[in-house]
Amino acid sequence: MKNIKNLTLAMTSALVFATGAAAQTWPDKPVHIIVPAPAGSSLDIIVRTMGDKLKDRWKQSVIVENKAGAGGMLGMDTVAKSAPNGMTLGIGFNGPIAFGPYMYKKMAYNPATDLVPVVLTTSQPNVLAIQVSNPANTVPEFVAWAKKQGDKMNYASVGNGSSSHLSMELFKNTADFNALHVPYAGSPPAGLSLAAGDTQALLTVAPALLPLVQSGRIKLIAVTSAKRMESMKNLPTVAESGYPGFEALAWNGLFAPAGTPSEVVNQINADVNAVLKEPSVRETLEKQGLIIGGGSSAEFKQFIDSEGKKWGAIIKKVGISID
Repeated sequence: MKNIKNLTLAMTSALVFATGAAAQTWPDKPVHIIVPAPAGSSLDIIVRTMGDKLKDRWKQSVIVENKAGAGGMLGMDTVAKSAPNGMTLGIGFNGPIAFGPYMYKKMAYNPATDLVPVVLTTSQPNVLAIQVSNPANTVPEFVAWAKKQGDKMNYASVGNGSSSHLSMELFKNTADFNALHVPYAGSPPAGLSLAAGDTQALLTVAPALLPLVQSGRIKLIAVTSAKRMESMKNLPTVAESGYPGFEALAWNGLFAPAGTPSEVVNQINADVNAVLKEPSVRETLEKQGLIIGGGSSAEFKQFIDSEGKKWGAIIKKVGISID
């Protein structure tokens, strides 16, 4: 019995030593960060902006790999199946992390067990856009107008199961009006459908719509963040427009494969938090309309759990299924 106890202690000590050694030597080669979206996308910009600073801290190159496809699941599956040594990370977002388990009957990975949340990087609210000819100029006026349309109103989204789609479903449910969902492949065609009058409303991120706003074809009447955006102070929130507590954010953060040593996760978390505080990084990201993230790994996990419960209820109620 004594020998077994000594063996157990020895194995535990060896594991602690090996884990500590891994943290001390990490990274000993270039770090790969998987972006489950195309080059030039907001996720790509976030990773490359941080990567330029992280390489200086890590004394290693940061290699960005774009693996778009399957609503972000292709890239995150690659991360989930990578060696748990902190050398391969991925930037996940709502869809393949919090929405997917409720929309797909089967996923190639389980976000809750195959991935470790490392740190929230940024979040971004959607804006409520309508045609410039619409008589409504406030949320209450729009809701009143929408209710008068009955079943004749269409709303656009940037894709089935996207934050754009689910945010409008939450808004419809909260404000109690009807509208038919018309999904498009991204923000440009969705915005153009609104400008052309094929659809009558759209919730999506602001940068994609600004050219249409500047050309006087559409107008923005609200933002879905809890507080007004610094970059759009004149735009009221849905919450302050008669729907207290309403919030719908598109968010993203870094993930590591399950089994990655906690010391390595903590080091990555600390370094990303430091980089997100650098003025040049903040300026670049805020110009994209992004809210700077940060915080601990535990806080990020708690946030993801709450987001899953919130949006899972909406997905179930609406009956959204991608399969």
